[in-house]
Amino acid sequence: MAASLLFAVTPLYAGAAQTYSQDCSACHGANGKGDGPASRMINPKPSDFAVALKDKGDDWIAKVIREGGRGVGKSPVMPSYHMLSRRQVKALAAYVKKLGS
Repeated sequence: MAASLLFAVTPLYAGAAQTYSQDCSACHGANGKGDGPASRMINPKPSDFAVALKDKGDDWIAKVIREGGRGVGKSPVMPSYHMLSRRQVKALAAYVKKLGS
């Protein structure tokens, strides 16, 4: 909930919270802990962002969003979101990064 409040004030993040909620939280969980309701059916399990994103830059996170897990040598279960605009990817990457911090 605190993360949502941080992003509500910045227009760049306005859609990122909604995109995350709609497209990511089922697997990654509301707070990026890898504990979403669908995570019980996924193998390998989604990672906790605090662990998975440690020392990862914005470009790497954006690549995972655009290309999915396969794009960075991770789980092919993580789908690509290539239909998002650059601005949406940038905002979502920043949102995810904050969840992992």
